[in-house]
This record gives sequence, C-alpha cells and structure tokens, in this order.
Amino acid sequence: MKNQGTKQLETQRLTLRRFTTADASGMFYGWASDANVTRYLTWSPHKSPEETRALIQSRIEKYDDNLYYNWVVEEKNTHALIGNISVISVSQKNHNCEIGYCYGSKYWNQGYATEALKAVLDYLLYECEMHIVEAKYHSTNPASGRVMEKAGMVREAVLKERRYHPETNAYCDLIYYFITK
Repeated sequence: MKNQGTKQLETQRLTLRRFTTADASGMFYGWASDANVTRYLTWSPHKSPEETRALIQSRIEKYDDNLYYNWVVEEKNTHALIGNISVISVSQKNHNCEIGYCYGSKYWNQGYATEALKAVLDYLLYECEMHIVEAKYHSTNPASGRVMEKAGMVREAVLKERRYHPETNAYCDLIYYFITK
C-alpha cells in the first residue's frame, strides 16, 4: 500500500481537490446546512458558515498526513462546490479503506457522485494500491447504493437496524458495498 494522501484528481466535469478556508461559504450553502443531505449522514446540518469554516480548518490541518484522503468536489465549468468525498477509515494492515461522500441536493441525479467516486476508487486502488475499498449507505437512501453500483462496486452485506433515524423514529439497515482491483 502506498500512502499518498489527498492528491488533486480531475474528471471530465469535476475537479477533486483539497479544501481551503475559502471553501467555507460554498460548503455551508452547498450541502452542509441542507437537512435533505445530512439526514443520511452522522452529523446534523451546520448552523452557520463559521461552523463549516472550523470543520474545514480541522481538515486542512490533516493534509500533511499521507493517510488522510478528503476532497472537495468542484464543478469545472462553474467552480461551484457540489460535495465532498473522503476516506473514513484506513487499515494499513489489511490494505483497505472505507469511503463516504455527500453532495448538495441541487446536484443529485446528474451523475456527479458516480463520476467522482470512480475517480477516487481508481486512485485508491491503482495509485495507492488499496486491496479493497468499501462503502455503506442507509437503507433509506437507495440512490447512494445506485451510485456505488454505477461506479463498479458490489453489494456485500446488509446489517439490520444499525442506524437510528430520528425523523422517522425508526431504525434503518446499513448496506455495504465493496470493490477490489
């Protein structure tokens, strides 16, 4: 496994790059304050751009670590910040990692998430030499599973009732996907 950290990646329509402090407003208004987005995540909507700025600053401080992978996703034509994709955890011993992503609801169903995920998977599998990359989604968000499938990932397991969903006062399943070289 080659630990290379967050390197800028390009796709046909997107630039995946490191966060900067100037990204706080774009992230806040683009997705971090959007309850439609965060209902599928482990964190609540941000209440202010300052909260987002503090989070970005903590991310920036980690970029010197070659085991840290965290990209802001920017649309090339407009330079709009549309989402975030990152490695949530890495096992150096097993040469694998888990990846997660979120995108502003304004950018859903346009293929951006799949395009970015494919680029990151290629980078992690071939340049960083990960053996397996995995991801999971809440059963209440099947669109995320479709993104994983379109990017070439394979459904592996369903863990029953692993996440509590406060909006519905019910538990949802976690559905795991993976990909290897």
